[in-house]
Amino acid sequence: MRNRFRKTAKVTLVLIYLVIIAGAVVRMTGSGMGCPDWPKCFGYYIPPTDISELQFQPNHDYKKGIVIIVNEALQVATQDFKSSNTLDLKNWEPYTAHDYAIFNPLQTWIEYINRLIGALSGIPILIFTIMSIWLWKDRKRFLLLSIVTVVAMAFQAWLGKTVVDSNLAPYKITIHMVMAIVIVAIILYLIFASKTTFKKQVFNLRFRNVLIIASILTLVQIVLGTQVRQFVDVQNKLYGYFNWDMTDLAPLEFYVHRTLSILVLVLNAWLFFKNKTLQLGYDKLKFVIVCIGLEIATGIAMYYFNFPFSTQPLHLVVATIMIGIQFYIILESSRRTELKNKLDTV
Repeated sequence: MRNRFRKTAKVTLVLIYLVIIAGAVVRMTGSGMGCPDWPKCFGYYIPPTDISELQFQPNHDYKKGIVIIVNEALQVATQDFKSSNTLDLKNWEPYTAHDYAIFNPLQTWIEYINRLIGALSGIPILIFTIMSIWLWKDRKRFLLLSIVTVVAMAFQAWLGKTVVDSNLAPYKITIHMVMAIVIVAIILYLIFASKTTFKKQVFNLRFRNVLIIASILTLVQIVLGTQVRQFVDVQNKLYGYFNWDMTDLAPLEFYVHRTLSILVLVLNAWLFFKNKTLQLGYDKLKFVIVCIGLEIATGIAMYYFNFPFSTQPLHLVVATIMIGIQFYIILESSRRTELKNKLDTV
C-alpha cells in the first residue's frame, strides 16, 4: 500500500506541473478570460466553439446559467425556458462579476483545457487520501497531509474563480501561483516520506542552511517574475503587442528580479561546489544548475528580443521545477537530523 501511495503521489505531482504549464500557456496567450465565468464556461460544461452559440436564438431551449452576449455585455439565464421570437430580458440578468464580454474560441479552449487538467489532478489526490487511511497506524501524517492537500486544491480552485471574477487582478494571480507551489511542496513531502530506501547522503548544517536560503530566494524570484509579467501585459494593452521597448520601460521589479538572479546563481554554484568537493551525495543539484541555465537563457531572450514565443511559460515552469527540486533536496538534507533525533530519544 505504501508503494502504491507513493506512485499515486508521483502521478499527482506530474499532473500539478501540467496544470502549471497550462496556466503559463494561458498567461502567454492572454487566455485568462477565455471562460468569463467559473466553474463552467459561458454556462456550459463543454465550451462553445462559435460566436453564434453565444448570441440570442429564437425558439431555443435555454438552461439556467447559460450565458449569451448582448450589446457587448454578458447576460445569464435565470431559469430554464424556451425563448420566443424576440429577446425578453425578463428571463436574463446581467453578469456582474466583471464587464469582460469578448469571445475568442482559441482562448476559450486554452482556458478550458487548463481547468480540465486542474480537475483531473484532483482525482489522484482523492485516491491517495483514501489510501492514507490504511496507512494511519504507521504513518498518521500521511492522512493528515493528504487531507490538507485536498483542502489546498479546493482553495486553489476557489482562487481560480476569484482570479476570473476580478478580471485577472495581478495580486490574485500571484497568490494563485504561490498556492500551486505550496501544493507541490506538500506532495513532494509525501513522496519523500513514503520512500522505503534512501541514498547515502551526508548531513552538513551550513550546506542545508544555504540551500534553504537559496530556495526562499527562488520563491521570491517567482513572485517578482509574476509582477514583471503583469507589467508586460499592461504595456501590451496600452501600446499593442510589444510595440514598445522593454529596455526603456522596464519597472523597478524587473531590475530587482535581474539583480537577485545573480545571487541565485552564486548561492547555487556554491552549493554545487560544496556538494562535489565534500561528496555530500545530493546528485539532484545538477538539475538545479541546468534550471538556472535555462532561466538565464530565457530571461535574456525575453528582455532583448521582446518575449519570443514560449519563452515566458518556459521561464515560469522551469522556475517552479527548480524550487521543487530544491525543496526535495532540503528534505533529503534533513533526514540525517531526523535520524539523530530518533536516536537521542531511544
